[in-house]
Amino acid sequence: MTPVVVDIGARSTGRVVACASATGALGVVALVGAVVAYAGGEAATGAIGLVVGLVLAGIALVAVLNRRAAPRPRELVFEEPGVRWDDPDGTPWAVAWPELGAVRLSRTRERLFHPADSSVRKTRVRFDLLPADPAGFRASHPDLAHLARADGTYRLPLGDSAGVVRAVERGVLGFAPHLWRGVQDEGVATALA
Repeated sequence: MTPVVVDIGARSTGRVVACASATGALGVVALVGAVVAYAGGEAATGAIGLVVGLVLAGIALVAVLNRRAAPRPRELVFEEPGVRWDDPDGTPWAVAWPELGAVRLSRTRERLFHPADSSVRKTRVRFDLLPADPAGFRASHPDLAHLARADGTYRLPLGDSAGVVRAVERGVLGFAPHLWRGVQDEGVATALA
């Protein structure tokens, strides 16, 4: 069977391009406003518009020029031997299916503070590894210590894309359906940052 690859880094590239486009558009609007203000004899307003426009346009230009460097390629790969995390600039790892007692996805949704927030409500998704032998797993996978939780679960954050749920489910069900425990909805989280 063909490995199932969940590309986590691709979303980052799209976000960089979207933010650069929005920032660039605001910069152009500010620069046009500066020209209009100067033409109308408003030198102070024109100067402020010029500075704001140049700063926003500069940010957009830097983002566009560095769009390939900003996101790093990260993939969660499901295959016959097990599951692995490919992260060339981070900490890659691999776990064989027999080492696991179960796997699941967990998710939380941001609390709504205002009805207008419903359009930007985010879902945080994590891939949870539940070892068959926690002590042995900890000893054989020191590279996963940064994912370890107090309850013995190893939790890999996958970001705020609810779209990865189907891909992860397809990957686990394709190679280790007996380990799949589904999606654990952990309710609502309050974002402080």
